[in-house]
Amino acid sequence: MRRPTLEERQRVSDAVHAAEGGTSGEIVTIIADRSDAYEDIALIYTGLAALFVPILFAAWPALPLGIVGWFTGGWGEAQVRELMVLTFLAMALVSAGKFAGLQIEPVRLFFTPRAVRRRRVRRRAIELFKVGAEARTTGRTGILIYLSLGEHMAEIVADEAIHAKVPETEWGDAMIAMTAQVREGRIADGMIAAVTRVGAILSAHLPRAADDANELPDRLIEL
Repeated sequence: MRRPTLEERQRVSDAVHAAEGGTSGEIVTIIADRSDAYEDIALIYTGLAALFVPILFAAWPALPLGIVGWFTGGWGEAQVRELMVLTFLAMALVSAGKFAGLQIEPVRLFFTPRAVRRRRVRRRAIELFKVGAEARTTGRTGILIYLSLGEHMAEIVADEAIHAKVPETEWGDAMIAMTAQVREGRIADGMIAAVTRVGAILSAHLPRAADDANELPDRLIEL
C-alpha cells in the first residue's frame, strides 16, 4: 500500500492542527507498516506441517509403503529403518517448504488468525501511546490514532482525562471513516477523516481552555 506523499502528510498535520483548535485534547497520528513480525506464527505452522506427515502416513500406510517400494523397485518389503528415514525426510522437506513460504510477509499475515492480529495491533498501539502520548500533556489529554497497514487495522488509544469522559464506543465512527478510505488506498484521507471526527468528539467533551498549549507534535509519524 502506497505511503502518503509529502503533500498528504502535510494535509494530515493541518487536519490535526485544525481539530485541536476547539479542544484541549492532543492528537497524535502514527502509521506503521505492521505491528508485529509474527515469527512465532511461522514456527507454529512449520511444526504443525511437520507433524502432518506422520499423521498422514499412519492414516494411509499404503502411501509410505508405496514410496519405499518405488525406490527399491519392488524388491522386498519395506523395513522399519527405511520407513523411519522416509518419514523424517518428508517431515524435514514439508517443514522447510512451509517455513520458506511463511517468510513472505503477506503469506505470514494471511495465515495469522484475525484475533491474533487484532490483539497485537492493539498491543503495539498501546506501546506507542505509552512512549509518545501518555502523561506527556499537562491535563492527561493525549490521544493516539494508530493505523497498521500490514494488518489493515487501526486503533484509538486515549489518555486518562479523555478516557474518563469519552466512552470507547464513541470512537466507532472515526474508525469506520478511516478504514473506509484506507480500504480504497487513500491512507491520508482516512487519517484526516478520523482526525476530524475525533476532534469533534473531543471538542464536545474537552473544549479548548484559554491557556491551552500545543504539547504534542501535529505531524504524521511513520514507522
